[in-house]
Amino acid sequence: MSAEGTPAAVARPPRSPQLRRLGSMTSRPDLEALLASVAERELDPAEAARQLAAMPFRDLGFARVDTHRELRQGAPEVVLGEGKTPAQAAAIAKALDEAGASSVLVTRADEAMRDAVLEALPGARQHDLARAVWAERRPLERRGRVLIVSAGTSDGPVVHEARIRAELLGTLVTVHEDVGVAGIHRLAPVLPELERADVVVVVAGMDGALASVVGGLAACPVIGVPTSVGYGSAHGGQTALNAMLCSCADGLAVVGIDDGLGAGSVAARIARRAAAT
Repeated sequence: MSAEGTPAAVARPPRSPQLRRLGSMTSRPDLEALLASVAERELDPAEAARQLAAMPFRDLGFARVDTHRELRQGAPEVVLGEGKTPAQAAAIAKALDEAGASSVLVTRADEAMRDAVLEALPGARQHDLARAVWAERRPLERRGRVLIVSAGTSDGPVVHEARIRAELLGTLVTVHEDVGVAGIHRLAPVLPELERADVVVVVAGMDGALASVVGGLAACPVIGVPTSVGYGSAHGGQTALNAMLCSCADGLAVVGIDDGLGAGSVAARIARRAAAT
């Protein structure tokens, strides 16, 4: 107490550079660190409240960037490049990066957009075939095994979109391409991998038959990804989609046409949960 009988002011040590960066919160450990800094009187409660108030999203005018998603779901927001200008995609990616996302991924990005994101995010990487560009800032501990198989080489863009997302979400990913039913013997070397996998992603166009084959062999969950690969009667992937949906392999679930991102996200969640038990 002071001489006047009022509580004495508590001297607080200056905030460390680490604490000044806590406004960039997208993960539960970041939030816990912020609350701990308040409990230890290293951060003023008013400043903590200011940082918390800025968490849900960042308004860029043309986009409201969801910087809270990784805290809610354990997986950061992904930027769909289609329909955006290179400058817009780069600005959104930079906002996510500044908010402390463990990774920032822009999908369906043409060359001009990838170049813009690479300039905005130092250290970012790109994959031409997948039309993806990403930066991994805080690699997640690898847990769970995802196996991705494709029917043909033409399915490659979807395969690698799924692979990149699953790896960024902290899984071990193995890829076997071009093992479709037109030469089913090519699947033989993959069979040992089926036994080790926590989840299998099957990417196939044409008649989508590979998903049923793998679905009838694997003991783990199988995710079918129909692709738009195929000639006239493939109807842009509708034939493969319908074939997978009516498969007699009852361990098979299906995502939308060409949805490598969705398959990679679901596969990573399944694999990480399976490895944690």
